[in-house]
Amino acid sequence: MTQQKKHFFAADLGATSGRTILGTLTDGKIELEELTRFANNLIQTGGHVYWDIYALYNEIVNGLKVVARKGVEIESIGIDTWGCDFVCVGKDGALLRNPLAYRDPHTVGKMEKYFAEKMEKRKVYDKTGIQFMNFNSLFQLYAMKEAENTALDNAEKILFIPDALSYMLTGNAVCEYTVASTSQMLNPLTGDLDEDLIESIGLKRCQFGKMTHPATIIGTLTEELQRETGLGAVPVVAVAGHDTASAVAAVPAADEHFAYLSSGTWSLMGIETPNAIINDRSYELNFTNEGGIEGTTRFLKNICGMWIYERCRKEWTDVPQGHAELQAEAMKQQAFRSVVNPDDPSFANPTSMVEAIQDYCRRTGQPVPQGYAEICRCIFDSLAIRYREVFTWLKEMAGFDIHVLHIIGGGSLNSHLNQLTADCCGVTVIAGPQEGTAIGNIMLQAKASGTVSDVWEMRRIIANSIEIKKYEPKN
Repeated sequence: MTQQKKHFFAADLGATSGRTILGTLTDGKIELEELTRFANNLIQTGGHVYWDIYALYNEIVNGLKVVARKGVEIESIGIDTWGCDFVCVGKDGALLRNPLAYRDPHTVGKMEKYFAEKMEKRKVYDKTGIQFMNFNSLFQLYAMKEAENTALDNAEKILFIPDALSYMLTGNAVCEYTVASTSQMLNPLTGDLDEDLIESIGLKRCQFGKMTHPATIIGTLTEELQRETGLGAVPVVAVAGHDTASAVAAVPAADEHFAYLSSGTWSLMGIETPNAIINDRSYELNFTNEGGIEGTTRFLKNICGMWIYERCRKEWTDVPQGHAELQAEAMKQQAFRSVVNPDDPSFANPTSMVEAIQDYCRRTGQPVPQGYAEICRCIFDSLAIRYREVFTWLKEMAGFDIHVLHIIGGGSLNSHLNQLTADCCGVTVIAGPQEGTAIGNIMLQAKASGTVSDVWEMRRIIANSIEIKKYEPKN
């Protein structure tokens, strides 16, 4: 029996670009249609770097107008974005300023100063289980307080980016759990923002929205937006507001015994656990505990991913244009001849990534790769070995057997690296979906509407809808 089609609208916003997507669920399958695509441009002025929150809002509205012109009746709207950044809202309900971007230099040195003056480093980790990065919201807010930032000084509410955009659509302020977990202010043991951390920077818990979990309806489009878009009182859903959380929700796993690798500019390798893992070993290895769906924790580690590869591609002028041809040439080269640590600081943002790789090999007494094929092989071998290292740590701390590694995101299309990863980690690799973030966003809306019952039904639908490839270890 054919089921009625149900349509959902997803805004999927990354640090460089965004998209609006129409997701259609019918007969136990999901289909995606891209409606609009747009740049997410940083604004540099007055010595600071800002996001243009109004431009992002306008692009979401434009996408909704496209839906209206198509005559499609959507069930709901969901927004996912990057983490850490936030918007200040005044007593009159207006946004006080475009939000500072995590790339802004105002946090340089502030993390260390916070540990020296406010709370020691290990205590912060024990409270939050979050890895230390100087742009975490805690340190951004600390830097803004020290600078006597007028937006923060007059903030009635502080809303993370997806929550701020949902607020602009509905007028209702919430604090979505997964994106809040990136702030280094959420205590996973209590499930709420930690008052000691908030008070340490001169703020109060009431300045943040009500803690809200994924697949919760926030409100409906304001009457103003209903008139502007031509749509009705469409519900806006708090999906997994942090894009990685939405992506992990889309892992087509059959049971709990899996690890995931969200492969893109960054590679995020982790597991889903019922509780946070906060101990001496996780602290030593700088693992992070971020909010997941249905009360789970995403225990993971950041790895410098395809950033190195893409930066090299920009430098080369004599390489094959297609990824498949370039990667095939790389795999003809000698295996594991030269290996780098992708997370070495020298690869963070060098003037020349090619030279950085060659210098690293020279410093460590290895053969220096020459030409694009040898350098690409070095990158892929190095990533696979780093994945093995992190995977070994995950198995050590998981508390359960890991039977499969799911690779999602754009990097899941790299069949050569997928096979190398299976070989190095000694585990079955399943690659796909590429569009994990948008799919997770849409499926969580479907859960909010009652179209699907739980995460495992979501994952069965996803597995039934996408093409996945399996890679078995060869040795």
